[in-house]
Amino acid sequence: MKTAVIYARVSSANDRQDTTRQIEDLKRFANSQNIEVISIFEEHISGAKKNEERQVLTDCLQFCIKKNVDYLLLSELSRLGRSTLQVLKSLDMLHESKVSVYIQNLGLYTLQPNGEVNPIASIMVTVLAEMANIERSNITYRLNSGRANYIAKGGKLGRKQGSIKTDNKKKEEYKDTIALLKKGYSIRNIAKLQGIGISTVQRIKNQFIKS
Repeated sequence: MKTAVIYARVSSANDRQDTTRQIEDLKRFANSQNIEVISIFEEHISGAKKNEERQVLTDCLQFCIKKNVDYLLLSELSRLGRSTLQVLKSLDMLHESKVSVYIQNLGLYTLQPNGEVNPIASIMVTVLAEMANIERSNITYRLNSGRANYIAKGGKLGRKQGSIKTDNKKKEEYKDTIALLKKGYSIRNIAKLQGIGISTVQRIKNQFIKS
């Protein structure tokens, strides 16, 4: 039976992004091809980082080479990185050890069954990696251009002065709310009595009422 490693990556560790879908999709593919998944690597980091800054990716590549696995499974090429140079560097390292990379959304293996580099995959990988790199540069340019235009028209970045209330000002503004909290009124009832949101009352309680 052929062996494989799954590598899954998302850009951040917040609740809206996780690697579950990538991993489950690749597991199903491996089962359908009678491929044994011997390890799974998950990483939460920007694909724009250099390989040297991506410890999990580095460990994954080294594991593939050391264990002589047949395939590295990816949901899409961008999981490997957004820099053309970094992507090609990773592929070269794997190909030298005859590890083929399977890119699920393209349905392509980077190596042919005889171990030779798949020419079609090679062209597509280079083009797609470069397109992703160009798009990332365009996004950065648009963001910087928008900021510069905003500042040129007199806009100021960051919070407006005075938008952050000091504890004393907040305590004065919500003194009735604090008083009701101290008397043991429920958060819901206080919100109704004061005409403010439940979440606001909860924040006041967390900040000024000791448990």
